[in-house]
Amino acid sequence: MPFEIESKFVIAVASSALFDLSESDRVFRESGEEAYRKYQREHDDEVFATGVAYPLIKRLLNVNTSQEQLVEVVLLSRNDPDTGLRVFKSIEYYGLTISRAIFVAGSNPFQYMDAFNASLFLSGNPEDVKEAVERGYPAGCIYPTDYVDDEDDKELRLAFDFDGIIADDSAESIFQGGALENFHSHERELAGEPLPAGPLLRFFTEISNLQKKEITKNQSNPNYKPKIRIAIATARNAPAHERVITTLRKLDIRVDEAFFLGGIEKKRVLSIFKPHIFFDDQVGHIEGVARILPSVHVPFGVTNKE
Repeated sequence: MPFEIESKFVIAVASSALFDLSESDRVFRESGEEAYRKYQREHDDEVFATGVAYPLIKRLLNVNTSQEQLVEVVLLSRNDPDTGLRVFKSIEYYGLTISRAIFVAGSNPFQYMDAFNASLFLSGNPEDVKEAVERGYPAGCIYPTDYVDDEDDKELRLAFDFDGIIADDSAESIFQGGALENFHSHERELAGEPLPAGPLLRFFTEISNLQKKEITKNQSNPNYKPKIRIAIATARNAPAHERVITTLRKLDIRVDEAFFLGGIEKKRVLSIFKPHIFFDDQVGHIEGVARILPSVHVPFGVTNKE
């Protein structure tokens, strides 16, 4: 019987998102491919330090139990199998249950997302991510951070921007037109109409389904603490907030916290919520958060037009 990947919640992650490859990248950029290959072989037994996506991936895999394997993480790597050996040794060292991988030796790995039923691809390569999003794949680029994970914190907290992430950029396009009054008028008129899907809607929905299972466990056993907490952090404020709620109701998705900030820096609330990952489509918002919290830029829509 083939492995039923279609029944799993699958995340595709590049080694550049899972681990800190800054030194390896420096060798490649300064000395070329052969020197990089030699460097990796010489350091085969040295594990990589953890990367920006590590807190997310570790906690997602910890949702699995011996009875129920809901989450699958697949490694999609620009390395070839030889230079990728160090990555798999690092995966084993950290106890991550990742066994499936694709090595493409310099090609674009995201093209294999559909083969693995992946709802998200995370990478540290902005060109790969940009091309993936342009082709309609759900992808995000991790940003450098000074964040230090708390190993004792078992809860997984995720924060999402709304427009350009969960919803498309149709409303964002009006907002970017410059007239706030027009935006609020437009959103008030369409308050009862949910917005079309954004690039990470499927991933957001899959996370919500995991959360529902956690809540069900808590209802059956009050001593069980749900592991997943979800927040929306949006520049919207009243009256534009209503369309967010309409969209979430239509999707039958609950969020634990929602921040309608109306231009207030997202860093101010996210530094309290402390997400293990934050997704936004605007570089300006990411740059304000990334140094202190793991953050992902999704280069989608009007705010990323060149």
